[in-house]
Amino acid sequence: MEHDDIIDNVKNSIIQMKGVGNTLLLNEEDREIIRELEKKADEMTLMGLGRGDNKGVKAVLKNDVIFAFTTNMDFCWPEGPNVILMHDGCVVGQDVDDEAKLEEVKSCKDKLVIGNIVIYDTSVLKKMDVKNNPLIVVLPPKPCADVEAVDMVCNVVLASPSPPSDEYLKEKMGLENLHGTGTFLLGFDFECSCE
Repeated sequence: MEHDDIIDNVKNSIIQMKGVGNTLLLNEEDREIIRELEKKADEMTLMGLGRGDNKGVKAVLKNDVIFAFTTNMDFCWPEGPNVILMHDGCVVGQDVDDEAKLEEVKSCKDKLVIGNIVIYDTSVLKKMDVKNNPLIVVLPPKPCADVEAVDMVCNVVLASPSPPSDEYLKEKMGLENLHGTGTFLLGFDFECSCE
């Protein structure tokens, strides 16, 4: 199968996912712009907690082919965690999708809930130094079963870009930055590159 056919099959698979709008095949210039935007975003303080580490986007940028696509409120986010808080190499918190679990955690004195983010041990907040030893807010790479099922692809990675990259992608697709819309990046390699 030709690479162009595989790319078309992946695009069709993305379009068929619930909550997906526009798609865009990224070129080398887009990759470099996103790489720089993500580098700057990693250096910024996120949610007042620490600096970022978007491992998902870093993984996608290594793939042979990258698609960006827009999502609406109907899009099913990958199973969590989608945000992991690290300090001194240890996981100290993460996002939680289960409302019952969030309510249960709120009653624990040693835990802190901020939106849907749970910090497991509040003593970490007292120990951390935002300038010299901050929390690291990790956005991990995620799988995408819909695209993994496409013939002749491997190393499929789904990632949530930082707000600056999200804005860049929406602008590139000629879209307004509307509430409830987002973007994802999806990368994959051709099967032959795995052998």
